[in-house]
Amino acid sequence: MIFDKLGKLVTESGFVQIVTSPDGWKALIMIAISCVLLYLGIKKQYEPLLMVGIAVGCLLANVSVLGGTENALYHQELWDRFLNAGEYETGYTEYLHKFGPILSEGGLIDILYIGVKAGIYPCLIFIGIGAMTDFGPLISNPKSLLLGAAAQFGVFFAFFGARTLFGFTGNEAASIGIIGGADGPTAILTTTKLAPHLLGPIAVAAYSYMALIPMIQPPIMKALTTQKERSVKMEQLREVGKTEKILFPIIVTIFVVLLLPSTAPLIGCLMFGNLLKETGVTERLSDVAQNALMNIVTLFLGISVGATMVGSRFLELQTIYIVILGLVAFCFSTVGGLLVGKLMYHLTGGKVNPLIGSAGVSAVPMAARVSQREGQKANPSNFLLMHAMGPNVAGVIGSAIAAGFLISMFGG
Repeated sequence: MIFDKLGKLVTESGFVQIVTSPDGWKALIMIAISCVLLYLGIKKQYEPLLMVGIAVGCLLANVSVLGGTENALYHQELWDRFLNAGEYETGYTEYLHKFGPILSEGGLIDILYIGVKAGIYPCLIFIGIGAMTDFGPLISNPKSLLLGAAAQFGVFFAFFGARTLFGFTGNEAASIGIIGGADGPTAILTTTKLAPHLLGPIAVAAYSYMALIPMIQPPIMKALTTQKERSVKMEQLREVGKTEKILFPIIVTIFVVLLLPSTAPLIGCLMFGNLLKETGVTERLSDVAQNALMNIVTLFLGISVGATMVGSRFLELQTIYIVILGLVAFCFSTVGGLLVGKLMYHLTGGKVNPLIGSAGVSAVPMAARVSQREGQKANPSNFLLMHAMGPNVAGVIGSAIAAGFLISMFGG
């Protein structure tokens, strides 16, 4: 009896499953990839708050699946059943019944992943982002909205490339294109609604390129601008009053949501968080949104997203395509912002430094800091940070609008 149990223990061991399971080698590769992601997050500090969580989620999902379905922390087959269950016509309550198998048969990470699938985590993160964002530079220089809009060019460029050259469906192409917005939560929300089976590679690509902004953007900036353009010193922005800062999130919410109702979750949460910051009477709530809430949700989001990187689904040719298209999307978003920045430079007689256009991508405040750094290289007395923050926060709004547009087009 004891020897039988010991024999069963050995045969069911994950080490044995690596050899005997048809997907064992894939799980082994994903374990190695998760270790690489941990190295990048810890040693290289590439978006460590998300990268470490994603790496651990990937590690746990692939290690636990080798111990058998009953021991797995994440079950891809349950979510496949969820996706194929169809919509209910009797309302949201019946729709929630689709989560039944997840709650009864799922593992720990399956439960946490419900927050991703229901779109809860990205929206809560947007509340935190809003509470940390100062829209003053954008209000002071409304032309920054054009730069934020131009930086969404890569989203649609990659969308058409994925659709026409690589044969992705409209839903998949839209999810891949949104990587160009350089906004991880937006990419995750869009993908969970349009192409949840691609969540793993899209999330990793989005956050990886956000972390690599200091490496990706400078060569493009130097290639598209001259030394004279990069040396331009811009006039100091006017000071924005408290009333303007309070009215801004209210007006933007009303206008944008009425224009494109599908943007309500992201724009509404972003502006709500900002309103908490600017009112001056909700300091405690603003502090919670910026710190405790942001940290807790980031923790759950990273582990949940990382768990979708199971070897049987992640190690496919389309993953390579997504990584390539994501890079193309991000590069062309940078190009779009820079080209409109150059146009403003010429239209204003050299008063606008085109480098601030590259900050039109949504990675706040990293993209603005890169513009500041490259501007100071060209002119040590240059100070572009506040000017670049205008397009940077405009990019957050722009990526949310682009995501809302794509969800409206392909989510029905």
